[in-house]
Amino acid sequence: MKSGNAILSSYGTTIFEVMSRLSEEHGAINLGQGFPDDGGPADVLAAASDALLTGWNQYPSMMGTPDLRQAVAAHAKRFYGLDVDWKTETMVTSGATEALTACLLGLINPGDEVVLFQPMYDSYLPIVRLAGGVPRFVSLKAPDWSFTRADLEAAFSPKTKLVLVNDPLNPAAKVFSRPELELIAEFMLRFDTLAVCDEVYEHLVFDGRAHIPLMTLPGLRDRCLKIGSAGKTFSLTGWKVGYVTGAPHLLQPVAKAHQFLTFTTPPNLQTAVAYGLGKEDAYFTGLAGGLQAKRDRLAEGLRSVGFDVLPSAGTYFVVADVARFGFEGDDQEFCRRLVAEAGVTAIPVSAFFVENAPRSCIRFCFSKREEVLDAAIDRLRRRFP
Repeated sequence: MKSGNAILSSYGTTIFEVMSRLSEEHGAINLGQGFPDDGGPADVLAAASDALLTGWNQYPSMMGTPDLRQAVAAHAKRFYGLDVDWKTETMVTSGATEALTACLLGLINPGDEVVLFQPMYDSYLPIVRLAGGVPRFVSLKAPDWSFTRADLEAAFSPKTKLVLVNDPLNPAAKVFSRPELELIAEFMLRFDTLAVCDEVYEHLVFDGRAHIPLMTLPGLRDRCLKIGSAGKTFSLTGWKVGYVTGAPHLLQPVAKAHQFLTFTTPPNLQTAVAYGLGKEDAYFTGLAGGLQAKRDRLAEGLRSVGFDVLPSAGTYFVVADVARFGFEGDDQEFCRRLVAEAGVTAIPVSAFFVENAPRSCIRFCFSKREEVLDAAIDRLRRRFP
């Protein structure tokens, strides 16, 4: 019997599925997979409901409904000062992962090198390899997940086609600083490189920071594809509505990949997301402020238990170093034991690395109700008295 695709077959079950199954088996509090446990904004939900009952429910345009594409362009101007032509520079996708897939399939030719920062979201590498790309890794270093000029010198080459930047960075809760982005920009211009920018957590940055799209740096407007997500911006991860912004010459091949993937996205959800992107500033600042408070609540609790909590500048996550517990195994074994013995689920950060992985860092999700976070800390205190 002939086998399936060799690239995909080489990967095991995603770490999120593995840990979620263990969580269910042990009745654990799942702080592993990153999604909120509230209902989302009531007015955005109402807009979707109304559009479902009274609006268009047949195929919308492949590129997305005009109202959402106009809203994406207006959002770029409002928050980042970017002038975007909604007709030629925006596209709607069925989630940010589909956007990412379309971008990589649309831009990579077999043999092209792709620079990836690790820890990285788990879908990046399989998609790059499916497209025929050759990965080159930059390993970010705890506790601040920094990198150096020498790291980029080792990763970039004349064969580099693009760099994939996740900012804010999902696995490690890092927000790239302007000097870091400027260093990436320098290498992009030097090596005539493109960038795919996964910016789904763009509104989830903390402590007075401002998200800086790589696209806004000098010389990069026409070299970057920016990916956003309604799932993260409106705490509605199940909707799977994403959007891509980029120059026409970049978006055109991406759209050709998109047409053979999902082709289009539910029109009622597009209507609701268009409404949501136009919400008042207080919504966006309140979203970040509320999550920052949950971050602080969980981080304080983890410290009280004895965890060494690393900085969390954005996203839904906080990373803790468990080395001080003197555990003899690695982070994956620690997480398995944590589920079984404490009834709390976390994710081992090494799962987001291909090489040079730290072995004592685990990640918790704090985008949960306060009572859930408090219950998790109570369980951890009983396990680590």
